[in-house]
Amino acid sequence: MKKALALTVALLIVFFASCSGSGEGKGDVDVDLTRMSSTMVYAEVLNMLQNPDEYVGKTVRMAGQFFVTETDARNYYQCVVADATACCSNGIEFVRKGDPAYPDDYPPQDTEIVVVGRFETYTEGISTYIQIADASMTY
Repeated sequence: MKKALALTVALLIVFFASCSGSGEGKGDVDVDLTRMSSTMVYAEVLNMLQNPDEYVGKTVRMAGQFFVTETDARNYYQCVVADATACCSNGIEFVRKGDPAYPDDYPPQDTEIVVVGRFETYTEGISTYIQIADASMTY
């Protein structure tokens, strides 16, 4: 019994240690996915997709691969994050500050990028989507 309790406490310490600092000392960021393990990033992104209201208005920093979907109406830019086994990926759309032009002001697809911006939701038709708005992007 003591062994199980000690193991549980140790796992909790590891869990909270991996989460600590996700914005500490960086007053500009509320959720810093770049400081988490790949497993934690995947879990946090999944939570963002399933519970977006918990994140609205927060500043998010994330790293992943650049991906763009071009449509007649507009382009959708995403930062795509893979899980620890690289089998399952989720992308979060981002909209950059200013008026950057595609493709001139964007990297090639699959380039590693870091995006920082404000988490928000928006509606198109009857569906609600998430995005990182007013984003800066480095690569």
